[in-house]
Amino acid sequence: MQNISASIVQGSAIGPASYVVNASDLKVVNAGNALCKYADDTYIIIPSKASSNVDTRIEELDNVKRLAKVNNFALNRAKCAELVMTRR
Repeated sequence: MQNISASIVQGSAIGPASYVVNASDLKVVNAGNALCKYADDTYIIIPSKASSNVDTRIEELDNVKRLAKVNNFALNRAKCAELVMTRR
């Protein structure tokens, strides 16, 4: 017999709503940064305008990793990416 370690089947209709509820306590570590949560994805937005926040991405990712562990989520580091946008 195998232990059940998660309660939502991937692809189920309740999955995204469950994630939103479970991730509701996830907040940014540094003021000026923002989080966008949609379905089972979380986006950390770190503006370069606030120069003191430019190097906070590791701290923010560690915060998400901590929440994932507490809530029994699987954090897929292979799907984590950094996107840098600039003006021409």
